[in-house]
Amino acid sequence: MPIFSYLVIPTTGAIDQLYDELTAIPWCEVMVAENKEIIILVTDTPDAVTETELQKQLKELPSLQSMSMTFGHNDDNQPGKPRGDYEV
Repeated sequence: MPIFSYLVIPTTGAIDQLYDELTAIPWCEVMVAENKEIIILVTDTPDAVTETELQKQLKELPSLQSMSMTFGHNDDNQPGKPRGDYEV
């Protein structure tokens, strides 16, 4: 279950539009920052395939200027689960 958080910056004057677009997308939790200039986005998808599709969808939003990931967690990287980059 991949979980990521982002600081999201809208294009000029488009924070309300971006908020509406993000809240309409499944797997997204959306909050406007206190300064009303950026959005805090948390995504929580069931698997890596869904996460990849969500990322494609986010990149196509016309009101999105940029996204900066602030946190990322993927259950596949948990101790005891082989990752392929070390010996078990």
